[in-house]
Amino acid sequence: MNMATVTINVTTVKPLGDRVFVKVSPAEEKTAGGILLPDNAKEKPQVGEVVSIGPGKRKDDGAYAPLEVKVGDSVLYSKYAGTEVKLAGDDYVLLSEKDILAVVN
Repeated sequence: MNMATVTINVTTVKPLGDRVFVKVSPAEEKTAGGILLPDNAKEKPQVGEVVSIGPGKRKDDGAYAPLEVKVGDSVLYSKYAGTEVKLAGDDYVLLSEKDILAVVN
């Protein structure tokens, strides 16, 4: 039996429906006072950059309702939302648009 190999990278991930693929911002290395944090003390970031979006949620008439976020937006999302993915050493999260709390300017 021959198994096919699938290579996943950022450009091959296309979210479905109202899902959004976000590159997670790195965790803070230091406290505000300048103290270096060990890995186990770093807060899980809740901010990231949208790298890919789905077509939107399907409405009753079959058309898609467009998402409120776009590629390139910095967003704040729920702390335990989505599915975490690691690609080429970077952290990403795939989440539903409803888990995005705000666009950060």
